[in-house]
Amino acid sequence: MSRHVPQVVADLHPGYGALLMATGIVSTGFHLFGWHVLSDIFLVLAFIAFALLLAGYVWRSVALPGRVLADALDPGRGFGYFTLVAGPNVVGMRLALDGHVLATAVIAAATVPVWITVTLFVPGSMVMGHRDEAVLSRTNGSWFMWVVGTQSLAGATAVVAAGIPDLTAALAPLAVAFWGIGVVLYLMLVGLVTVRLLDAPVSPHTLSPTYWVYMGATAISVLAAAAILALPARLPVLAVTGYVISGLAYLLWAFGTWWIPLLLAFGVWRHLRGETVGYHPTFWSMVFPLGMYAAASADFGRAAGLGFMTDIARVEVWIGFAAWVAVAAAMGRSFALPRRQGAPT
Repeated sequence: MSRHVPQVVADLHPGYGALLMATGIVSTGFHLFGWHVLSDIFLVLAFIAFALLLAGYVWRSVALPGRVLADALDPGRGFGYFTLVAGPNVVGMRLALDGHVLATAVIAAATVPVWITVTLFVPGSMVMGHRDEAVLSRTNGSWFMWVVGTQSLAGATAVVAAGIPDLTAALAPLAVAFWGIGVVLYLMLVGLVTVRLLDAPVSPHTLSPTYWVYMGATAISVLAAAAILALPARLPVLAVTGYVISGLAYLLWAFGTWWIPLLLAFGVWRHLRGETVGYHPTFWSMVFPLGMYAAASADFGRAAGLGFMTDIARVEVWIGFAAWVAVAAAMGRSFALPRRQGAPT
């Protein structure tokens, strides 16, 4: 059966869901500023990406289960499967802006089992499975996809809670719980991944585009916080956590902003050290944080009355758009040319 699988499906990267995440969040950013035609175009592109990725991942799982399992057991690639949670939920939250809250609820409910499975299997196998080498030697920015997937559920749950009044009281505590888990995961992972960067020699290849998720994880945490804070303040769970969520969200936004110039420096250093610039699926992990930073800044800035954040977002949304176009063009060119061997992970 595997002989009939196209190479593009056989090599489908675990983190390709970042394409869906990037497309969905650019659509969201345009919608928040009233550029509805562009927003709708990107929403259609997100639907196309979702259909293609769903078909590709299902095909690969059925035809090549061994490769899927190998990716899940690889500490450098396995966390990419959390994009299969985050991508649909980012699109789901965008659909809620058009009033399709029921679609958001269905998508969120469908991704919960995926989140549970990947959470138990990928980190669980690293702790309890057989290891020939230390896991920490394979850490990279893709580990933050665990945070991104979790916070996408927090945001989607909050959006559904706000859009369906009969479910508000039941779903609000769940949204806050997901958000708290995501924040604690971020604090844990930021230490592990940073120690890895400082503990061993770093090559240009090591600093892959996945490190942009350092910032993207803070941005989606801020977006989810804005969705939670839009819920009625009288809810008991918000009465005890509202100020904490608001304060931590701003601190996470500030920390994510601090990361941007450092991440740009990483990219310049890679280029100066001779790292070949060519398309790889992990580039979408760089586009998503740029788009998410814009959407999060706009949404939280408006919710918290911080106008300067909205002003920053108005510019950042175009940066995210430009990055999307550049990576999409590179992707198209890579598919049109013979595939290279030895692509980075």
